[in-house]
Amino acid sequence: MKKNRKIGLVANDSWLEPAEQEIIDRKNRYQKALQDIENKWGSLQACADAYNYFGIHYDAKRHGWVYREWAPKAQDLYIFGDFNNWQRYSHRLTWVKDGIWEIFLDEEIYKNKFVHQSLIKVMVHSDKGFTERIPSYIRRVVQDPETHNFSGQVWLPPKKFDWEGDKYDIGRLNELLIYEAHIGMAQEKEAVGSFVEFADYIIPYIKNSGYNTIQLMAIAEHPYYASFGYHVSNFFAVSSRFGTPEELKYLIRKAHEQGLAVIMDLVHSHTVKNINEGLNEFDGSDNQYFHPGDRGNHPHWDSKCFDYGKSEVVQFLLSNVKFWLKEFHFDGFRFDGVTSMLYFDHGFRDIWDIDGYFREGVEWDALIYLQLANKLIQKVKPHAVSIAEDVSGMPGLASPIADGGIGFDYRLGMGIPDYWIRILKEKQDEEMDPGEMYQVMINRLPEVKTVAYCESHDQALVGDQTIAFRLMQSNIYFHMHKEDSDIVIDRGMSLHKMIRLLTISLGGQAYLNFMGNEFGHPDWIDFPREGNNWSYQYARRMWSLVENPDLKFHFLGTFDKAMLDIIREFNILNSDFGTLLNADDWNKTIVFERNKLIFIFNFHINHSIPDYEFIVPEPGDYRIVLNTDNPAFGGHGRIDEKTIFITRYHEKEKQHGLMIYNTNRTAIVLKRITE
Repeated sequence: MKKNRKIGLVANDSWLEPAEQEIIDRKNRYQKALQDIENKWGSLQACADAYNYFGIHYDAKRHGWVYREWAPKAQDLYIFGDFNNWQRYSHRLTWVKDGIWEIFLDEEIYKNKFVHQSLIKVMVHSDKGFTERIPSYIRRVVQDPETHNFSGQVWLPPKKFDWEGDKYDIGRLNELLIYEAHIGMAQEKEAVGSFVEFADYIIPYIKNSGYNTIQLMAIAEHPYYASFGYHVSNFFAVSSRFGTPEELKYLIRKAHEQGLAVIMDLVHSHTVKNINEGLNEFDGSDNQYFHPGDRGNHPHWDSKCFDYGKSEVVQFLLSNVKFWLKEFHFDGFRFDGVTSMLYFDHGFRDIWDIDGYFREGVEWDALIYLQLANKLIQKVKPHAVSIAEDVSGMPGLASPIADGGIGFDYRLGMGIPDYWIRILKEKQDEEMDPGEMYQVMINRLPEVKTVAYCESHDQALVGDQTIAFRLMQSNIYFHMHKEDSDIVIDRGMSLHKMIRLLTISLGGQAYLNFMGNEFGHPDWIDFPREGNNWSYQYARRMWSLVENPDLKFHFLGTFDKAMLDIIREFNILNSDFGTLLNADDWNKTIVFERNKLIFIFNFHINHSIPDYEFIVPEPGDYRIVLNTDNPAFGGHGRIDEKTIFITRYHEKEKQHGLMIYNTNRTAIVLKRITE
């Protein structure tokens, strides 16, 4: 009798064999959820069209505007605003069905009143009384500069944004080199930056720096600026701090014209608790969008947790996914807080095992939602990218749904920055273990595509430190002129370059950098708040540092570009895992081969070894294609880059060896130039 074929996830990883039935079950649950959606809506895409039904829309057939809201436990809803002189109870919505309310505003009556950019709110009457709210699907929210209160804004521009000619396809990218950015703090001025400023000034810098993908944070409206955009209040509204929806579209189109993809940091893992600005208790109940009681409160983030088991909530979130793809031409998403979504304890545990991944405490509804979201992304925009922020290592996270996976294209390699922080914080340079470094960088399954990174925005916030600041501390403020010799800066710059090169060359199939970190931006991020007297001094990026050729920041920026050029030219990210050739703890040296390039890293504080020999897989002549000690990168110029390194054959071992001058705190990359 022929044995049943294993489901793909188990076939690729025998460790998962004890959980095969659970993996099959989660695939079946997804298929049932998808079938239920298709039976009700006809297709997953049709279900996700809710953003074209709810909210405010012009009805060309009826010649007027329709406003719809889902509020099943509300007793009455009233729309009010500039159009009716803020009369709160004159325009009552009518109950349609299934908790849906609706009102029609005739154009003949309101054409000079219900106008583009006029302010609007909805009064919700429930068991808790009357509360002024912002419509759930509103496309624009603005804050009064005097009262600081937020209001919805009618956003019906007379002319649609011209996307003509925007034929960009992220599928053309051979690899992802991601530049993570925050619009508000992307300018050097002490103020909030705008979409237009980012498009006109920062996009050319990103393009010239060698990155091909921009990851934008804090796009959806959020009431507290310092939340970094992770406490979203209005999911369909572009943050008005940075500009209008059309100005965001201008940014994305301009990026596409430069050959850059734009992905959005999407926050569907939680939302603000705010009553006035957000979804919390919208219809008067605590379980409209969220789990009731304590389960609906995130214990660590002071926020609300969605009920992913409720069909209307799933539709709201799926519609949000489609909205950003269709309306703004985003090229994909980085899903924030996936670990928090997947488990009842939000991932706050010490032990991860088969039971914890598949049997105990797994939030199946959230997992199904993520599968549906990934399916929808591929339906709406086939080459769009989805990246999961998950620290738990959930098996199948970045595997096809058909194989029992969750369907993400990539996972973030979150263990890598954690490792670098631990090494720099807890160990002396003499204690660095080259073999351990190598193993940490390759600690992933071959079929799981990983975004490698040394640091992201997390490490740049107040309370943490960037790699540059950990390495150079306050010396970074006083000794970065190129004529200023300083041993702390020398060490810091050397390790800054080596850490980045090791991470990108081994850590994954994509690479991410947070803006400014590539050149060692000296300051942490501290948004305006009462504690710093509402200052913008640390909520900006000082581009003049990297642009100044007399400062060492310029050297780091130049190296970062050269590093990306080599990685791209030799297709390193798309190649197989590296092959370890030598891990020399005494000399703190790692040597490995990846896609026919030889990478040599010497982390030792003072061991520079002439005629340092190691085995290479192929004989021939080799030359240097990248050298961190190059003076153009702030190095000491101890290596003659014109040298041709010739292999020697060892008859006894039947192997080919290569000898180099192995200088300390240096990484070099060699390419074979002869057969």
